[in-house]
Amino acid sequence: MKKYKILINGEWIETGKWIDVVDKYHLKPFASIAAANADLVGGAVAAADKAWREKPLTPFQRYEILMNSGEILKRRQDEVAETISQEVGKTFKEAKVEAGRVINNFIIAAEESKRIVGEIIPADAIQGNENRFCFTMRQPKGVIGCITPFNFPFNLVAHKVCPALAAGNAVVLKPASATPISSVMMCEILEEAGLPAGYINLVPGAGEEIGHALLENQDIAFYSFTGSPKVGKEIAQKTGLRQCSLELGSNSGVIVTADASLDLAVEKCLRMAMANAGQVCISVQRVLVEEKIKNDFMDLMLEKVKELKVGDPFDPETDIGPMISEKEALRTEAWVEEAARQGALVLHGGKRIKGALFEPTIIDQITSDMKMWCEEVFAPVLCVATFKEFDEALQKINDSKYGLQAGVFTSNINKALEAAKVIQTGGVIINDAPSYRVDNGPYGGIKESGIGKEGVKYAIEEMTNLKVIAVNLN
Repeated sequence: MKKYKILINGEWIETGKWIDVVDKYHLKPFASIAAANADLVGGAVAAADKAWREKPLTPFQRYEILMNSGEILKRRQDEVAETISQEVGKTFKEAKVEAGRVINNFIIAAEESKRIVGEIIPADAIQGNENRFCFTMRQPKGVIGCITPFNFPFNLVAHKVCPALAAGNAVVLKPASATPISSVMMCEILEEAGLPAGYINLVPGAGEEIGHALLENQDIAFYSFTGSPKVGKEIAQKTGLRQCSLELGSNSGVIVTADASLDLAVEKCLRMAMANAGQVCISVQRVLVEEKIKNDFMDLMLEKVKELKVGDPFDPETDIGPMISEKEALRTEAWVEEAARQGALVLHGGKRIKGALFEPTIIDQITSDMKMWCEEVFAPVLCVATFKEFDEALQKINDSKYGLQAGVFTSNINKALEAAKVIQTGGVIINDAPSYRVDNGPYGGIKESGIGKEGVKYAIEEMTNLKVIAVNLN
């Protein structure tokens, strides 16, 4: 079993305490990583603060480092994907796509590092300012604290680390304890690419200790967090006047109208309800189908779901690997049983197979008061309800405490545009699942789905300070 050190100020160190990392299919440790502590967090923050202040990187240097990182990752893509599969449980084919997305994120971040611009403000457009020259510039915030989740342990790390570095900041990274090895590889790649010591520091460990130490450290200028609403609210309360970006999940809804392409809607909804065993913030969870096509929709859905294979993520035939833990699979089973007791109809699946493997599950006759509908299930479960009028569907989609992304399948442009205007989410995806995300676009929700935007360009805006400079020419 390989042991991994952690990176503090350019040094790979052991701490005397280890965190076992479990293979999610076999439920046995396959690696361990040194655990950080509160003192090491302080040292990591101090190193990061010194690095960006005393060794600032020019935009071109950032560009070179990030482009080099993409080239290194191209060589290591299969190795990284294998690690992702083991520590998350997602299929190797899904893991390879995730690693490939990070190659693109390195390239996007490299390009954006040279586009951090200000603007000229026409001060003399206001009377009395004829001899004033005014412009703006963006500057690094300083130390960025990144707290990342288990479900995309490489790409969601990249969505925080890449824009932070592109903007000239330094990073202290706390990965999920269940999936920290991908973050080790991220640090190795950046170090090999030429990132100076102190610009990225890795502090894995329990949230109660490491997360608390990060929040208490006043030298961290900005926090980027992806995780649960409960923890996100705590971060928002404790950061005070320091800024943060919070991506807190969803129970993403989809509307399927009678004029939609049925084959497309079923294929997209099913695939993106089951991807990564349903453990995606924008996974398809709630599907509202127009009543007149309900039977056709369900018949095709049940035909397709029976074709899915659950099992070893390294088997090329596997469509759905294990969930992150046996505990989460048992929790999902209990939620399904509760929905059934309340009157929902489990048409397929609903049971834990073994270990952390869970059957792909289709639930009909779901109602809005059921936990499976109104909370985030984060499992391979798709829930179906119906509507008669389009306005009713829009209202039902909005009847949620979450607001990350939603999907609408329709061939009617008027309905598509109405949905785009009316649905209360950070993104509305037309004729595709709400799980669609383009890595160079803005991503983030409203309501209890969080605050702030990811996507390299938009995250750079969050991770820089806008400064105005005014010159009196008299």
